[in-house]
Amino acid sequence: MKILIIDQLHESIHPLMKAADLHYDYRPEIKKEEVLEILPQYEGIMVRSKMRFDQPELDRGTKLQFIARSGAGMDNIDDAYATKKGIHLINAPEGNRDAVGEHTIGMLLLLMNKMHTADLEVRKGIWDREGNRGWELMGRTVGIIGYGHMGQAFAKRLAGFGVKVLAYDKYRLDYSDQYAQEASLEEIFNDTDVLSFHTPLTEETRAWCTLEFFKKFRKPIIFLNAARGEIAPLHDLNEAIDQKLILAAGLDVLEVEKFDKLTPKQKEELKQLQERANVIFTPHVGGWTFESYQRLNEVMIQKIQAFLEGT
Repeated sequence: MKILIIDQLHESIHPLMKAADLHYDYRPEIKKEEVLEILPQYEGIMVRSKMRFDQPELDRGTKLQFIARSGAGMDNIDDAYATKKGIHLINAPEGNRDAVGEHTIGMLLLLMNKMHTADLEVRKGIWDREGNRGWELMGRTVGIIGYGHMGQAFAKRLAGFGVKVLAYDKYRLDYSDQYAQEASLEEIFNDTDVLSFHTPLTEETRAWCTLEFFKKFRKPIIFLNAARGEIAPLHDLNEAIDQKLILAAGLDVLEVEKFDKLTPKQKEELKQLQERANVIFTPHVGGWTFESYQRLNEVMIQKIQAFLEGT
């Protein structure tokens, strides 16, 4: 079996592939046109986010048995068509779930304690204690939408804060555990103080967080998104903040993350968000730690081996 790797991966990929006796070509510099040209030669391909694999690309992979992605989301692959063609799909949420859980906690604590604004003020010689008075997390209710690997990792890290955690996941049953209580969307809307999204991007979740969505909450919320930016359109976030439906927002992801692809309207919406002191941003690095970079390789190799062994 020959495997093509088309994205930059942690250097551990080489000893791991050799130890697993997997034959591979490491081509992180390769262009899309070259991938399509040589794809028929390979039974497997390992990717990150360099290119999409829709029907035309998948049809080029006449020998493809699997596609492995270094990460959790599979939204750059037409999973339905791949499955129809008998191509096995592998992702690695176990590799960066801890990083995402910690990052989401970090955004929440930063917002509740106004650390980002306090830091900037002190650097400017401003010592304003009252203006930077924060809120305590203890006693709050945290709602999690999407209780897979990422949602569970976040809930686990909330355990020491004295909060009630409600979790909603449309595609799971009986998933209450020691960290979260299974809940309906109605319970999330009624009780939540903090809302954190941990769902994949699908046609069902795209643009889910509209103004009308935020109006369903009984009280203003702190909104966290470390999942996919397309879930929460920029315009709706601004509207919800203006109407005081969102008290503060922590965004690791944006509706459009390549700034040169923003429409004029989206540029204006992003500018409005950037000017708000109650919004913090990180550049989609929730799962992007030194540890997760290596761990993603380990998870992928384990799953590729299991697939090839039929287990």
